[in-house]
Amino acid sequence: MASNVQKEFELYEPMRYWLQTYLEDKYKGATIITVDSHAQTLDTFLEKYGVLDNYPQTVGLDIQIDVLGIVIKNKRPSIVFIEAKKTQLNLHDLGQLWAYCKLCDPIEAFLLSSSGLGSLNKILNNFGRTDLLSFGDGKQLKQMQVGKWSVGAKNIDFSTLIPKL
Repeated sequence: MASNVQKEFELYEPMRYWLQTYLEDKYKGATIITVDSHAQTLDTFLEKYGVLDNYPQTVGLDIQIDVLGIVIKNKRPSIVFIEAKKTQLNLHDLGQLWAYCKLCDPIEAFLLSSSGLGSLNKILNNFGRTDLLSFGDGKQLKQMQVGKWSVGAKNIDFSTLIPKL
């Protein structure tokens, strides 16, 4: 089994499939939509699925999320992000997803790499700076989740996930 991919886009469909299953299990009774959204801006997909009115702050921003989840429960949409990397993770990768989360306020966000945590391992595990994962609107604090994607298992290596699910 391959331990990594040649191109980052090879990660998107397996991650999309995982996200679909994860969201269906977690948000029972909700309508779940997941898409490989790397090729167009976030507002394009939100408009396509009829939820752009709930996220007007995304219009005109050049945000390209790799995998987008939309959860519609009781006619209220929420969004979920996965940012995928084939290289080891670093502070720049975390900062990119953090900015997207601060602007768009998803209910969940994942930063996943098929190569591992890289320098984020030292920051998050050794220095214990999990506060860097926090985002939210002030009323509710949420945390991005960072981990290694197992290419062979087509799943998150849950032993690496910070914070744990």
